[in-house]
Amino acid sequence: MSNEQKRWLITGCSTGIGREIARVALEAGHQVAVTARKVETVQDFVDDFGPGALALALDVTDREQIRSVVAATTESFGGIDVLVNNAGYGYLSAVEEGEDAEIRALFDTNYFGVVDAIQAVLPGMRAQGSGHIINISSMTGLVANPPNAFYSSTKFALEGLTEALSKEVGAFGIKVSAVEPGGFRTDWASRSMHESSAPIDAYADDVAVRKDLIKQFADHLPGDPRKVADAVLMLTTLEAPPLRLLLGHDVLKAVREKIAQLTASIDEWEAVTKDVNFPAGT
Repeated sequence: MSNEQKRWLITGCSTGIGREIARVALEAGHQVAVTARKVETVQDFVDDFGPGALALALDVTDREQIRSVVAATTESFGGIDVLVNNAGYGYLSAVEEGEDAEIRALFDTNYFGVVDAIQAVLPGMRAQGSGHIINISSMTGLVANPPNAFYSSTKFALEGLTEALSKEVGAFGIKVSAVEPGGFRTDWASRSMHESSAPIDAYADDVAVRKDLIKQFADHLPGDPRKVADAVLMLTTLEAPPLRLLLGHDVLKAVREKIAQLTASIDEWEAVTKDVNFPAGT
C-alpha cells in the first residue's frame, strides 16, 4: 500500500460524494483540483486547505473546458495521478415517458463527460507511466429497475467503458476502478434529480409509485457519503485495486441476486446457447 502524496482531479465536488472525496483526499495531505460548474461552491476548499486545493470551474459537458482544467491542474501540480469521475445526476422516467433532450443531456454528463475527461488525462498518465482512474458508477450500473432505465443505461455504459479501459491501459502502469454505491444520503434523489415532465397514466401504479418512494426516502438512505470517500482514498493506496468495488448492503444483496438469476437462466437455456454453431469441422 502507498500513502505517498498524489495529485488528484475530481469532478462534481459541489455536494455529496464528490465533496466528501475531495475533503478526505485533502485531509490526507494530497493535492486536489476540486471542480464544479460554479467555482464559488468549492472555493471553501482553498480557504480551508490553502495551496493544496485548486478550485476550478468545470462543466463536464464542455470538452474544451475539460481540457483547460486538465492543463491547469497539470501546470499547478506537475501532473495528475488520480482522476475521479464523479459528476452526474439522475433522471426518473419510464422508458416510454423519456424526453429526447433530457436523455441526451443525461448521457452528455454521466457518460460522455467521463469519456472526455479520461481522454484528456491519459496522455499525461501514459507519459509518467502511472495513474489511477476511478469512475463513480452506481448500483444501477449493475442492476436496472424502473424508474431508472435511462440513468442505469448511462451507468451500464460506464461499466463497459471502465472494464475495457482497464485492459487497454494496464500495460502503461495505469489502474482503473469503478465504484458502485448503493443508496447513500446525498442530494442525488432530491435537489439534483431530474424527472420526466410528461408522465403517462398507464404507469401510475408502478413507475410513478417507485418515483415517489425514491424521493420520499432520499433523506433516509442508509449509506454514509464520507465512507464512500474513505473507500475511494483506500483504493488509491493499493498496488492491485479491484476493477469494481461495491459499497453498501443493498448493492451487495442486489448483485448477488442478479448473479444467481443469471446463472440459473444460463443453465436453463444452455442447450439452446450451444446449438447455434456450425458442426465441428465444417
